[in-house]
Amino acid sequence: MFDRASTFGEALDHPAARAVLERYMPGIAASPMATQFRNGRLGQLVGFVPSLSDAAERERLWASLAELGEGADPRPPYAPAIEPDPSYEDASVERGSASVAAPEPTPLWDVADVRLAGPSHGNPFVDVELDALVTRPDGSELRMGGFYDGDGRYLVRVLADAEGEWTFTTRSTARSLDGVSGSFTVTGAREGAHGPVRVDGLHFRHADGTRHRPLGTTAYAWTHQPDALQEQTLSTLAEAPFSKIRMCLFPKSYLFNQNEPEDFVFPGSLADGFDLERFDPAHFRRLEQRIAQLAERGIQADLILFHAYDRWGFADLGPAVDERYLRYVVRRLAAFSNVWWSMANEYDLLWSKDEPDWERLAAVVGAEDPFGHLNSIHNCRPFYDYTRPWITHVSIQRVDVYRTAENTDEWRERWGKPVVIDECAYEGDIDQGWGNITGEEMVRRFWEGAVRGGYVGHGETYLPAADGGAVDAGFGDDPEVLWWAKGGVLHGSSPDRIAFLEKLQAEAPEGVWDPLTSDWDVPWGGVEGMLRVGYFGFNRPRFRNLILADGEWALEVIDTWNMTVDRVGGTHRGTVRVELPGRQFMAVRLTRVGD
Repeated sequence: MFDRASTFGEALDHPAARAVLERYMPGIAASPMATQFRNGRLGQLVGFVPSLSDAAERERLWASLAELGEGADPRPPYAPAIEPDPSYEDASVERGSASVAAPEPTPLWDVADVRLAGPSHGNPFVDVELDALVTRPDGSELRMGGFYDGDGRYLVRVLADAEGEWTFTTRSTARSLDGVSGSFTVTGAREGAHGPVRVDGLHFRHADGTRHRPLGTTAYAWTHQPDALQEQTLSTLAEAPFSKIRMCLFPKSYLFNQNEPEDFVFPGSLADGFDLERFDPAHFRRLEQRIAQLAERGIQADLILFHAYDRWGFADLGPAVDERYLRYVVRRLAAFSNVWWSMANEYDLLWSKDEPDWERLAAVVGAEDPFGHLNSIHNCRPFYDYTRPWITHVSIQRVDVYRTAENTDEWRERWGKPVVIDECAYEGDIDQGWGNITGEEMVRRFWEGAVRGGYVGHGETYLPAADGGAVDAGFGDDPEVLWWAKGGVLHGSSPDRIAFLEKLQAEAPEGVWDPLTSDWDVPWGGVEGMLRVGYFGFNRPRFRNLILADGEWALEVIDTWNMTVDRVGGTHRGTVRVELPGRQFMAVRLTRVGD
């Protein structure tokens, strides 16, 4: 049987199936995809074929392949949902008898753990349901789902988002865990703690009002690497300008991602299979340590909940296991103030899920996260409907080999939400077109997005063997330590220039740029009536005549690559001719002075 879950290689090796593919994907059998994606699912590959963006055409493809099936589908059915066991503890167990350790005084925006010592027989991951009604100091209530942490430990984890006295009362299908009450105190915030990031119009702020500009990078599988490499990644981030990192909860199987992790969300291994009715608490504790270490560095953890690059079966777990996984993940991690949710990386390549599935799964995240962390979904080709109410911001990737950031202002208007271009391509030197742009081009894309009021994300795919990076770092047994995949160290020229752009944006009133009325050949951004920034990009004029708005203006020439700002003497009114060096990647900044 051939369907969306069949591999590309299986279909290519079957003459009749190959003929169907050639009918709906002309030339694909002779393309580089024939070797690169042999283990990819057909449901993924349709995302790369423009004609198959039409739902009716896709259905005709699946119907043609289904006609070739011989016998029943050999794949086992999806695991069913498992309801908590109402008789997990019998009547001899006193209700509310579990011992509880309330949190110590907790700083504002930190994690407060209510810890209970309870039963461990059977399988508490699925046999026991636990939550708590938690009352904030202002009297408002929230429901917090609890989770099993192994060895008879249960936690209800709270994001301490208000100072004062909190109280809680647990509810559970296990008698000993039901009706346990207590209280704890939330004190003032630690220095540098600002709380979760929220949407602020078409930009972002922390909960305490501090401006946040999501200067992001990507290291998809960095927490699935050996500890030494993870520590090196953290050291690199401490010196880099980034305030957000995209990272996967499930490991990744793709180019330069072939090593096997030591542990997983579920206990088990690729060789022996996975127990999908349990979770690995030790794995999650290590992940939580990394999230906390990112928070110490002021970095948001943009957690990718699902993706298609998989050889372990995690991309096709079935609805019941998907939902159980999400409930566990969100209950464990929603109390971290620096968490963002990303429902999927390249959602349209997840062959086992359609739009109703994403809406259902997003509802699970929303129900289990009372703190309303940012949430979005990332595309490969077709856009998701970013007007959906659960989507807080646009998480998007390049739509063209060259032109993407230039669309930022249009996307802001289309969806009325902040635009984060999480993948604009990667600075590097690998053989793939998405991973071999120059540092200059990466910086240009950042500037193009910035003057249009959006936020562009960084990524790097340099082969470390080119400069000995892997050997110097002590990872000579793994010659494929690319930052985009595994973290490690940065080799590119763009991060310093990106930091320079960030500094200039921070100097603006309110710390953000919005798109302004632009010339046909120069985009302008800034703050209406106060600040104007024009970016020349790859053009290299020797001068520019500028017509100034009313009032007096200070004028500066910015070299975005050499990271210099040169003031043009005096103040200016009316029309001014600005002398420029005839180099690429220049900008001008106009700042209103006086009343």
